[in-house]
Amino acid sequence: MQMVAASRMRRAQEQALASRPYAAKAWEILTHLAAQRGGADQLHPLLTHRDEVKNVAIILITADKGLAGAYNSNMIRATLKFMNSRPDQEFSLITVGRKGRDLMVRLRKNVVAEFTDMPDRPKVLDISPIAHIAIDGFLSGKFDQVYLAYSEFINTLTQRPTIRLLLPLRTELDENSVMYKYITPATTMVSAEYVYEPAPAVLLDTVIPRFTELQIYQAVVEAQASEHSARMVAMRNATENANSLIGDLTLTYNKARQEAITKEMLDIAGGAEALAQSLKSK
Repeated sequence: MQMVAASRMRRAQEQALASRPYAAKAWEILTHLAAQRGGADQLHPLLTHRDEVKNVAIILITADKGLAGAYNSNMIRATLKFMNSRPDQEFSLITVGRKGRDLMVRLRKNVVAEFTDMPDRPKVLDISPIAHIAIDGFLSGKFDQVYLAYSEFINTLTQRPTIRLLLPLRTELDENSVMYKYITPATTMVSAEYVYEPAPAVLLDTVIPRFTELQIYQAVVEAQASEHSARMVAMRNATENANSLIGDLTLTYNKARQEAITKEMLDIAGGAEALAQSLKSK
């Protein structure tokens, strides 16, 4: 399992790292478009912030399988902590992965949709149903906010549970995000106004739904890289612990065997001595 996880980990890490610059450039395009005259709220409904937030949806991304150390439990614990910090809001869960789904159902949480058996190399078509549920729910008013809950891949030994706002879309990027280093400094402060053809509102109608899918896609590949990394480390630790346990048990077995042989030799020597004494007495 360690070897299989290591093979999948390399592919997942390459996919996550390769898509980060593309996702960062998409942030730049969205920032420029939303900064145009008219304001972001008027340009597209997915950029509109609601005054009162009552219903919140969370896209929870976990693994289908266990044996990945604390990967699943850390992500679920962070999500539950986030939900408990907002007692005045109603939460709906869109789960990706069996582990998150099973526990949330067991806790009687409102799971409105579930997705399992995500391929190792997900494509946009695999992510589209998740994005459609989130977008349609937000546009219809069913959800006032939509959050992404996933494990951000830092390195092989470090995965960071992350919960960030997906809808309404923000035009700024968190400085703690791993994609922040791909953003050029000029992007954070748009001073020039560009002439777009067609109009920015028309462009946003096409860009924003795709950008929403891109964010979910990036979260899924980050989560997969984190999952396989955590599983590889967990299986490596399990192998080392098993080898250490085998060594300890082998030593214990050899000690017990040596003790039994010594007792048998003492019994034989004692019997021989008793026999010799009995022959002398005769």
